[in-house]
Amino acid sequence: MAQTKYSQTCPHRSVSKDGRVICTMIQLGDDNEVSPNLCRECPARTIACDHLRFSLQKIASRPITVRYATGRVEILDDQPPRIGFLRAACEEKVLPIHSPVECAQCRMHSVPAAPFSPTPAATPTYEGKVIPFPRRIAAAS
Repeated sequence: MAQTKYSQTCPHRSVSKDGRVICTMIQLGDDNEVSPNLCRECPARTIACDHLRFSLQKIASRPITVRYATGRVEILDDQPPRIGFLRAACEEKVLPIHSPVECAQCRMHSVPAAPFSPTPAATPTYEGKVIPFPRRIAAAS
């Protein structure tokens, strides 16, 4: 089964003792609870560089409560939370990073190494009555 780029787990995402999915890199915001959609939009995931050191902030829209004279109450909250850099820097160049574009243009940009998965060696297939003979090895003198 092939993995998509979104099915790979983030090393900063974990589960709290009360069962919430949290991001350990969120330092500023109302809470550090995340959803899969919020993780997909993470700027650190977009950059995906081993030299990046960062902390995140969660920006949530504030709901507006509308109370009508008839007693009806509506809560207007149409924007999902966003996530962005609080602080970020490149460990190699020792420079601050303000957007993913700055890191993508860097010549030292490194992609994290993918876990090694050995592929099985291709076995030759023979059709009919062909019998493979071993190769001759030159005799050492």
